[in-house]
Amino acid sequence: MLAMGLMLVAACAAGAPGGGDEARYARLRELMVERQLASRDITDPVVLDAMRRVPRHLFVPEGLRDAAYQDSPLPIGHGQTISQPYIVALMTQLARAAPGKVALDVGTGSGYQAAVLATIVDKVYSVEILCDLADEARERLARLGYDNVEVRCADGFAGWPEHAPYDVIIVAAAPRSVPEPLIEQLAPGGRLVIPVGGASQQLLVVEKTEDGRIRRFTQGDVRFVPMTGEAERHR
Repeated sequence: MLAMGLMLVAACAAGAPGGGDEARYARLRELMVERQLASRDITDPVVLDAMRRVPRHLFVPEGLRDAAYQDSPLPIGHGQTISQPYIVALMTQLARAAPGKVALDVGTGSGYQAAVLATIVDKVYSVEILCDLADEARERLARLGYDNVEVRCADGFAGWPEHAPYDVIIVAAAPRSVPEPLIEQLAPGGRLVIPVGGASQQLLVVEKTEDGRIRRFTQGDVRFVPMTGEAERHR
């Protein structure tokens, strides 16, 4: 897990206009947690704490910072979006992220989901198919002090086999069906949370039991960008 409280505060101050702004964003973050997460079905205190700590406004374009703590997705360039806070918290909770675990984040985007995971688990490996986004996220995460995250430009359909198995896998783009490599890279007792479908998508939780059996259940309708790359050949 991270030992970077003071480091992150300093990094945030360096990344935003001033300390007054940071205090305002901290209040907005607290309201986000209270009104959008804790008042609904986000109950894991570890997840709620991570959502309080990660400065979402530093993971969106500067012109959208004042909208960062609204419960809505936002564009981050390259035709991609950052998921709404509730969905990030829900997927993190469903994946059972916890200290001591290792996570795979598929679809780095701006790096926000990776930062939330990094605040909880011991190590995060994040894969982004768009190299410009991967480079930007890597620089941003390093600048903000998330030194337990590695970012790679690659096709997330294949996961990141060199560091498998993973206790937690979270996917931020929707394939038509669950990529088999991700199931293979899931550790016994681990969980994969992934949107699946085309025009109509379901949030799916895949759990690998300690004896290697696979269990699946759905968590409702969602809307994500489609997974590209190898996933397009499986439609």
